[in-house]
Amino acid sequence: MGLLELFLIAVGLSMDAFAVSVCKGLSVRTLKAKHAVLCGLYFGGFQLLMPLIGYALGVRFQSLITSIDHWIAFVLLGLIGANMVRESREHDDESVSDSFRFMTMLPLAVATSIDALAVGVTFAFLQVDIVPAVSFIGATTFVLSCIGVKIGHVFGTKYKSRAELFGGIVLILMGLKILLEHLGFLG
Repeated sequence: MGLLELFLIAVGLSMDAFAVSVCKGLSVRTLKAKHAVLCGLYFGGFQLLMPLIGYALGVRFQSLITSIDHWIAFVLLGLIGANMVRESREHDDESVSDSFRFMTMLPLAVATSIDALAVGVTFAFLQVDIVPAVSFIGATTFVLSCIGVKIGHVFGTKYKSRAELFGGIVLILMGLKILLEHLGFLG
């Protein structure tokens, strides 16, 4: 997997965290740098941790499903991406607490990184060098989450659904690319 592909996956995975960060930025009256850093640490940290867990699970079962691993990658990334696209079309008014305490941020961090767990499984099947990959994903999510808090504070939720839509499309296209490469249609 090349750097561009990894970057696109990192950005795609980061879009849920970005969207929640936008909402967190919207929820605070007085924005402080620590708000952005906390969002970045929680979301980036879990985006780093969850693919590691998924990778460990994937490696354990890799020998059993090597012949269909590209289909699994395609289905997982496609489902994750389709779910993000669906969520981008929902126009419910989410309310996000203005609290940055552990018990508020932990469920948000877990919820925004569940997709990364499945991507970690995919990485195991594709034999991706996991430490640099998850470090890159975590760093990308950290930066985008910090930016999201600032954007949310300045602009509100105007870009939340667009971010989720973009992330979903990227993940679907990456899954399709992996499948087409393994089937020999792309070199």
